Amino acid sequence: MTEFSVVGKRIPRVDGVVKATGEARYAGDMSLPRMLYGKILRSPHPHARIVNINTDKAERLHGVKAVISGRDTLGIKYITFQLLSRLADDSVLAIDKVRFVGDEVAAVAAIDEDIAEEALDLIKVEYQELPAVFDPAEAMKADAPQIHDHVDGNIGLSRQVEFGDVDQAFKESDYVREDIFHTPAVIHGFLETHACLASFDPAGKLAIWTSTQSPYSVQTLLAKTLGIREGDIKVTRPHVGGGFGGKVEMLAHEFCAALLSKKTGRPVRIEYTRDEEFTAGRRRHPMMIELKSGVKKDGTLVVRACRNIIDGGAYLGLGGIVVSNSITLPALTYRVPNYRYEAHRVYTNKPPGTAMRGFGGPQPVFALESHLDMIAKDLGIDPAEMRLKNAVQPGDEIPKVAKISTCGLSECIQKAANRAGWAGKKGRLPKGRGVGMACYGFASGALFNIFNTRLPYSEVHVKLNDDGTVNILTQAADIGQGSNTVLSQIVAEELGVSVEDVTITASDTQNAPMDLGSFSSRVTLFAGNAARAAAADAKQQVFEATSGPLGLKIHQHMEAKDRRIYIREHPEKGLTFSEAVLAAQRAKNGMPVMGRGIFDPRKSAGFGSPTWSFGAQVAEVEVDSETGQVEVLKVTAAHDCGKAINPLLLEGQLEGSIHMGMGYALSEEILFDGGLTLNPSSLNYKIPLADQTPEIETIEVETHDPEGPFGAKEAGEGLTLPVAPAIANAVYDAVGVRIKELPITPNKILKALEENEDRKQEGSRIERKQQSMYPTEGNTKKQKGVIGYGDFEGDQS
Repeated sequence: MTEFSVVGKRIPRVDGVVKATGEARYAGDMSLPRMLYGKILRSPHPHARIVNINTDKAERLHGVKAVISGRDTLGIKYITFQLLSRLADDSVLAIDKVRFVGDEVAAVAAIDEDIAEEALDLIKVEYQELPAVFDPAEAMKADAPQIHDHVDGNIGLSRQVEFGDVDQAFKESDYVREDIFHTPAVIHGFLETHACLASFDPAGKLAIWTSTQSPYSVQTLLAKTLGIREGDIKVTRPHVGGGFGGKVEMLAHEFCAALLSKKTGRPVRIEYTRDEEFTAGRRRHPMMIELKSGVKKDGTLVVRACRNIIDGGAYLGLGGIVVSNSITLPALTYRVPNYRYEAHRVYTNKPPGTAMRGFGGPQPVFALESHLDMIAKDLGIDPAEMRLKNAVQPGDEIPKVAKISTCGLSECIQKAANRAGWAGKKGRLPKGRGVGMACYGFASGALFNIFNTRLPYSEVHVKLNDDGTVNILTQAADIGQGSNTVLSQIVAEELGVSVEDVTITASDTQNAPMDLGSFSSRVTLFAGNAARAAAADAKQQVFEATSGPLGLKIHQHMEAKDRRIYIREHPEKGLTFSEAVLAAQRAKNGMPVMGRGIFDPRKSAGFGSPTWSFGAQVAEVEVDSETGQVEVLKVTAAHDCGKAINPLLLEGQLEGSIHMGMGYALSEEILFDGGLTLNPSSLNYKIPLADQTPEIETIEVETHDPEGPFGAKEAGEGLTLPVAPAIANAVYDAVGVRIKELPITPNKILKALEENEDRKQEGSRIERKQQSMYPTEGNTKKQKGVIGYGDFEGDQS
């Protein structure tokens, strides 16, 4: 195995000091001379036609400099997933009607926030209330209120994947099981709320500093909705206080700040309150998932069918990707020769759904991994053994979904089970204690280009300096995951220098090369490949310039390592890195050594992604049967990351994802009364605290994928997928109740325990009655667990 100098080392984050000392500046810290403060007026109704907007009083208020509404816009509807531009449905500021409580109606700019808030109260909007619909199943009915005119039945988007002979496979299965699962709306919970500062200059050029995962997304959508050229917009991403998918899209604050700045000729900053994030911010999609699986008596999966109804809220946004991933990801982990999956994203009069860590994966994976455990229980098979039996393998091809190159899923299952003590704990712990397992697969960057551009998916420039330092220029967004550190390690490894020699600048859309952004777990593989290519390009220039002085006619025998450039077969013959760079500059008449690299995944044979990561987690829990409280004691997580560029960051990603997944599993849920959010604060929305984080043991399974830089794959979003089902399966092992609706609250556990007790008592009465009616000797009842075609008498819990 190749011995690396920098890759694979536990190097602290390159931005760790500025963040730890408070020097890092975020969008909410930005200010400019003569800056104004913006606020947005939001709809109090879930569905209403706008009859009239009167802004006269607000405009006359002392200190107010501008008021805008839908009539001040170009009336252009947009969609973030631009490949679906025919379905564009969002006009930023409502023009004809509002579609959820919190929908943006107008905005003001004033000399301070208090005046801006006062001005909102002076805007008079006349509404004609319309019937609203909040449940996607109701919204699909023929007589439901129509939320958008361009679709039928409020179904914004549908997709279906099918391969094999599903109907025949169910007939040939030894055992068939059906279940329905529900998952709730949850928020991202990032510490930094949405914030931006926009400034139009006198020449009509727009500069905007914004907390975003994709500067390019903001640039393209602002250009479209403002009617100006992309090149006239400079989007700068300061430090970002978390995104988790919630900052991929351009949202109303960015458009309103820009339009208000254009109207006033002054900079305008808009920053959402925490209440706005809860009531009007975008969130993870709720889903209702119907699963049906057929298996052989030995646990071999034969067929699966699924129908997924997705509550999309009022606008489509990135919903197309959520629909696609909700189909792809459940097909990824296990071999199923016959597969049918349909998903429908339905409009409702609730806040829109968007990307959230896992991007459409946590919901169906919760259903699938719970369903799989239930089948294993029915068949009397160990759940870990059933997963191993059916695990996808390297080289497998899933029709219409994925082609698998490297895959360490089986190794992840085995290692997680061994480290967690699975064999000695599953079904053997005292009452109230249990273990559960779940698995996952995830993309290492999606192959589709959501912004429909012909530009590179990722481009990086690397500049070598004659003092031995290296500069990286990129637009790839480090939103807290540590990608600046990973890219620095990749470049340092390729050039044979230290990370301390490398400075990375993640600059704006005008001065940095193209990158689509941080989403779809793409940065390490996409930007990492581009960064390595750029470093290799620069290194090649140095080799060509120094091969002659080193006595070589060709440079193929040269090496870059330990801050030196030397002949591979004769390491003593060489130059220091700085000497070699200076020689290359002289050979180029003083021009700097600049390497350029791009990554184009469309050449990949991996279908939906260049490659896929895999993993398994085991959760151990304790359940108090008196209160229903669940304590997660330990999570053992094994992740196939290809090659861990930085094990320290990988562990951080695993630990953070487990904490986030634990909240999804046990406590987090946005509660609604119709379209009104009932718990719009951190006090009533229960994100787990730091002291609730369980013991976490992480296991790196390295498969060295040929598609990734130095063999690396995804280590970000996929890690969240198995947490909730592993906990749900552990709860069942602990107290024998199956919760199919997240979150797994104490009330749900207590209710299920009570129902279990009622069933036992009823069963006891029936058994006593049967014993009095039928003699034991003549009882012909089938033995529990014996499987016959189309018939199984087992535990259906």
